[in-house]
Amino acid sequence: MKVTMENSAGESEITMDDVRSLIKKKDNIEEQIKAYFDVLEDQGVGIEDSLVDEEGYPRADVNLYQIRTARHSISCLQNDHKAIMVEIEQALHRLHASEKAKREKDETEAQEEAMEQQTSLPPPFALVDAVTQGSPASGAGLHVGDEVIEFGSVTAANFQNLQNIASVVQHSEGKPLRVVVIREGQKAAMSLTPQRWSGRGLLG
Repeated sequence: MKVTMENSAGESEITMDDVRSLIKKKDNIEEQIKAYFDVLEDQGVGIEDSLVDEEGYPRADVNLYQIRTARHSISCLQNDHKAIMVEIEQALHRLHASEKAKREKDETEAQEEAMEQQTSLPPPFALVDAVTQGSPASGAGLHVGDEVIEFGSVTAANFQNLQNIASVVQHSEGKPLRVVVIREGQKAAMSLTPQRWSGRGLLG
């Protein structure tokens, strides 16, 4: 997974692999801190225990060099650990923000595409409110709810009333007509042949 974003310093890029790399560094730091704490435990001292005896002399029962080195290393590594945790948090925030921005962009583009498709469709001039089973209309694939935008030579530009459609049907008996409808926001075209059938009219 790869995402791109911009910040105040200009264009920068963060990937999930980058985050995994940071987490791996954090794990390595934690392992090192544990190893230095093990050194202190072996010496029988903690991070704050005194390294001088009651008379103020360096203790002879422990390895002072090892202890001081371990304590210094733990202090440095703990600072590194805090810094890497901040880096990881910032990287995750940037990654999530980028993914959110990408999702929003995709959704916006999808909405714009749908709106463009709707606006590019011509306006319907009739609505199919009934289709009789076994009729020429049913056989052609017309459905109840289809919005008619083209019926033979009739379009929204020249449609005046339903008599226009009746006239086209009467003059086209036995001849296929191109019928275009809008169905569920999509344009669908079919061939309808007006003809006598067991029911009333030439369409059904």
